[in-house]
Order: sequence, then structure tokens, then C-alpha cells
Amino acid sequence: MKQELLDNLINNILPYWMDKMVDPQGGFYGRRDSADRLDPEAPKGAILNARILWSFSAAYRVLGDPRYLETATRAKREIIDRFIDHSYGGVYWSLNPDGTPLDTKKQFYAIGFAIYGLSEYNRATGDAEALEWAIKLFHDIENHSRDRVNGGYIEATTRDWQPIADMRLSDKDDNAVKTMNTHLHIIEPYTNLLRVWPDESLREATRSLLELFLDRIVLPDARGHMGLFFDNDWTHTDGNISYGHDIEASWLLLETAMVLDEPELTARTLAVTGNIADAAFEGRCYDGSMVYERHANGRYDNDKHWWVQAENVIGQLYLYRYHNRPEMLAKATETWNYIKNNLVDYDNGEWYWSRKDGMINHTDDKAGFWKCPYHNTRMVLESISLL
Repeated sequence: MKQELLDNLINNILPYWMDKMVDPQGGFYGRRDSADRLDPEAPKGAILNARILWSFSAAYRVLGDPRYLETATRAKREIIDRFIDHSYGGVYWSLNPDGTPLDTKKQFYAIGFAIYGLSEYNRATGDAEALEWAIKLFHDIENHSRDRVNGGYIEATTRDWQPIADMRLSDKDDNAVKTMNTHLHIIEPYTNLLRVWPDESLREATRSLLELFLDRIVLPDARGHMGLFFDNDWTHTDGNISYGHDIEASWLLLETAMVLDEPELTARTLAVTGNIADAAFEGRCYDGSMVYERHANGRYDNDKHWWVQAENVIGQLYLYRYHNRPEMLAKATETWNYIKNNLVDYDNGEWYWSRKDGMINHTDDKAGFWKCPYHNTRMVLESISLL
């Protein structure tokens, strides 16, 4: 399994982004459609570019290939030179194809991913510029998103940090003040930044986020599931369950606890994350795959999304490695077998978006605003470390 994963990363995932997505005019193209056709006029998303930065920085850190460093450096320049708002701080949500600002709102989820990518570039290279900008963006989140009264972080503001009516991350989300998803992807970069910048204010914020998950976001009456959408005072406002986010959180939160390295908090997190993983397995199928989510009305979204399968592999390997559950090694291998037989595009590179009703999804992007190399690259790098 370990060698298969590594081969997929080196020969299938990373070459796709280096060979097909580099824009000669700067940065990376914004989209390739479901038929793998380039859309050179697509907007360029902050999330896509920050995730490219993280993926190639991490790949270089682990594997040492100078081509990965070249691609990571290209992504670093795109984030710092074009996506960062040098007037107000933060990062733009999107750019036009020519690199000028398009949507200038400040979505804190996207700022978090910029921190994730820049901190990983520093971790891989020691680059001072990347660390300097990661720290600045951390302060932007703390100064403009953190709720010092009720706890947690709001979703979004205007360019100049004023209230914004539509705070949604995407069209499918509720217009909630606070969400599990944004908090998960703020604790994730804070944890990574803490590895290279052990500042006490960052440590406090990271610990506070972890305790917030344990106390509020993991619902006490939902058998380990997390809530998705909340009011400002943490009233839970929906009844949906995201199996993919459950299994992703089950290992990300434990990673945070291990980086914080506080024994009592780690022990508590270990217990809670085991429950989160078991809750996620309500969406695990007989063949090792995992369905996307269950809606409040009881209807299932049975799509087998690429990112859910990738996170499922890591979650199961964390159970194997840290929760003393040896049977999970075979379960993780089963999930990888599903991925390699059903989602990997061996002809054109990368993975398909999903399997829908047993068929390859030929509607959603092959690469785009949300389809990035981060989940599957991280799956390989985490897995080879855990194995």
C-alpha cells in the first residue's frame, strides 16, 4: 500500500498540476472541466492557490524533489504578490484570469488556507518571507474574526473588515455566522504555524479552538457527530451530518493536541476523536468508501467524493496508529483499493471528483475553485508517515 500511494502521488497527482495547471502569465489557471479541458478564462480562487502552495511545499519537505520546490515557490509568489490585500490585509477571495482582484471579500476560511500554505513553505525551506506573511494573516484573523465574548470565529467580512450580509462559503451552505468547516480550517493552519512559530498568543488561540470543538462543535446528543452551522451564541441551527468532515476532524483535532503537547488535553482529545471517527463510520460502505453526508430530512447524499475517501484513509490510519485499533490498517487499505479502482484517472492524471450512482462524475471539475491537490497529496504524505 505504501509504495502504491507514493507512486500515485509522484506519477499521477503532482505532475497533473505541474504540467496542466501552470499559467505562463503567472500563477496557475483557475479551472479544468470534467472532460479535462482547460478553461483559461476561469477566475482564480484563493483556496485553490493556497492549497497548491501547501501541497507542493509538503511534497518538497518530505520527498526533496526540486521541481516541487519550484512549483511551491510559484504558488508562494502568487499568494503574496496577488492574493494578499496589501491595503487592508487578508486575502482576496478570487482574482480575474489576469491576476487583478475580482471578489475582494474576506472569507476567513481562505485566509486560514493561506496561513496553512505559507507556514508549510517555511517549514519546508526556512523561508522568512513566508513566515512573516503567515504571522500577519494570523493577526488578521485574530483581530477581525475572533469573537472574544462568545468564542470562536465569524465567517466573513467585506474587504475593509466591515459586516457582510452573505457570509456563506458556497451556495450549498447555510448563511450562518459560525460554522464547523471554517473553524476546522482555522485550527488546521494554526496547528501548522505553531510548529514553526511557537508564539504564546498562537498557542492560546489554538488551544481555545480545540476546546471549542470538544465543548461545543462536537454535539453532546449526536453520538460523536459535529454540528455544521451555528448562531453567534453557538446555538446549533441545522440537522445535517457531514461524514467527510467528521472523519477529517477525527485526525486533525488529535494532530492539534499532539502539537500542543499538553497531556490532559491530549487524553481528552483522544477519547473524543475516537467517538467522532466511529460516528463518521455510519457513512462507511462495505467496499471501504464513504458517502458524503446525511441531510436533516434523513435523505443521504451518496456521492463518493474524492476528498472524503482521502480523509477516510488518514482517519482510519490514525485509529490504527494512535487508538490501538489494529483492524483499521486493513480498513484503510480497503478504502485505498476503492480509490485506486474507482477515482484515479490513469489516462489524464489526478482523480475524478466523485462516483455518483456508481458512475464516474463527469459534471464537476477536474481542477478548479474547490478541486485541488491538497486532500489526496496530504493523504499520501500522512499515510507513508503513519505506515
